[in-house]
Amino acid sequence: MEHRSAAASGGSSSRRAATRQKLYEAAVTLIAEQGFSATTVDEIAERAGVAKGTVYYNFASKSGLFEELLRHGVGLLTASLREAAERTEVSGGTKVDALDAMIRAGLGFIARYPAFTQLYVAELWRTNRAWQSTLMVVRQEVVAVIEGVLREGMAGGEFSDDIDVPLTAAALVGMVLVAALDWQSFQPERSLDDVHASLSRLLQGRVSGGR
Repeated sequence: MEHRSAAASGGSSSRRAATRQKLYEAAVTLIAEQGFSATTVDEIAERAGVAKGTVYYNFASKSGLFEELLRHGVGLLTASLREAAERTEVSGGTKVDALDAMIRAGLGFIARYPAFTQLYVAELWRTNRAWQSTLMVVRQEVVAVIEGVLREGMAGGEFSDDIDVPLTAAALVGMVLVAALDWQSFQPERSLDDVHASLSRLLQGRVSGGR
């Protein structure tokens, strides 16, 4: 009986996670297309293929759904960056290698979730949203992963001691976000490898023609 109960509970959790994922995907696509204010709960439910009540069962409100969407998307991005850094460390790579791997992971995430990235970048500059404090928290989660690699590189003598860690980390995040959105919107014929190679040159200071 206990085994059946546990299995039923696991199945229920799995179904709920799948439903929430459908709602996330529907919401991010619609909001990217027509804006937050113009998007209704009815439209989100219809796009997700669920009843309107299902939206409110999973999220208290449309704003609540969007706030969770931010947490969910940035959580995926942060995990992707962290995994890239950890893989580099395991393989014996340098901290520059780790940052380079994180750039590629970020580009891969954005290529997979372009609508979410567009929303995230747009919302960063708004100041009148109910979820502004949440946005600042999730932004710091992304930046903190890169800050950690920079500090480790400084401690190990690989990076200069006078690096402004918070600003450098934010600049790297901004570089990847803006370059990737430009790629997706205006240069979609370019491959991920091509875009990554260009950003890698910037990271390694090889833009001026030095070897």
